[in-house]
Amino acid sequence: MAELNELADDRALLGRTSTAERVSDILRSRIAEGYFPPGTRMSEDSISGALGVSRNTLREAFRLLTHERLLVHELNRGVFVRILTVEDVEDIYRTRGLVECAVVRGLGEPPYALDGLARAVEDGRRATHGSDWKGLGTANIHFHRELVALAGSARTDELMRSVFAELRLAFHLVDDPRRLHEPYLARNGQILRALRDGRRDEAEELLAVYLDDSRQRVVEFYARRVADGAQGIG
Repeated sequence: MAELNELADDRALLGRTSTAERVSDILRSRIAEGYFPPGTRMSEDSISGALGVSRNTLREAFRLLTHERLLVHELNRGVFVRILTVEDVEDIYRTRGLVECAVVRGLGEPPYALDGLARAVEDGRRATHGSDWKGLGTANIHFHRELVALAGSARTDELMRSVFAELRLAFHLVDDPRRLHEPYLARNGQILRALRDGRRDEAEELLAVYLDDSRQRVVEFYARRVADGAQGIG
């Protein structure tokens, strides 16, 4: 599998002191990037071989990712990438609204460190010009990850890392990624401009409306796909 060949390239990230946490970091990133789509069975033999780690280490990594709700263990069947429910998607957006809006509301006086946000907007523009809609979705998530990073809180970053990875599980089941992601590139730019100008209250208002609109759109796409039988993937 091409995915496993690419996963083997990640072996260098483990270094000499490989741990289940490092393995889980790699797998979390690969799940978020779509190398292991929802419903995929996670093969112990193939993945441990590709990463050069023991089965015990891999099982511990699986346990960590199951705790993060990215994987699910099915008795007598194995470990699978989780397929979210519509309720999961609603809860993800509820969490995003609580955290992301609070981050913007809690910013001090400008200027703010916005280079990461600006790079994410530019990445989104490049992806759009290349009709890379999956790449645009990734750039959009990077924008919000950089927004959360403005809080300067490692705990908040860690919390939202898992939330954004879960969100990607829903994105992978959307059959029209352009329609899903393209409208939000311009809105990312609006939030960035408001923050550059020191208009924090306006940025928070733009963000709140953005997240509510995005929630409705993702739920609409996702509910339709699940109704069409996406829960049978695997």
